[in-house]
Amino acid sequence: MNAAHEHAHTHPNKKKVVNRLARIEGHVRSVKKMVDEDRDCSEVLIQIAAVRKALDNTAKVILKDHLEHCILHAIEKGDGSKSLQDFEAAIDQYLR
Repeated sequence: MNAAHEHAHTHPNKKKVVNRLARIEGHVRSVKKMVDEDRDCSEVLIQIAAVRKALDNTAKVILKDHLEHCILHAIEKGDGSKSLQDFEAAIDQYLR
């Protein structure tokens, strides 16, 4: 665990996130194969857009999980301010 995330708990959406990432990984391999096979650029770009959308949707699951479980947990323990600051920094990094 990193210093910004010191509490221990089970993330209820972990399996969902891992499954989504596995599908995205397969999709990226397919896009790579399309490029290797000299497929039409527009087809490749459409697939890249689909991968980006899938990553964004996975990030939403992680963000929701973090808000519902990590932030609330920290607030209950009286450390909500630090957790919110860490969360804000993570959001800023993600949205760059």
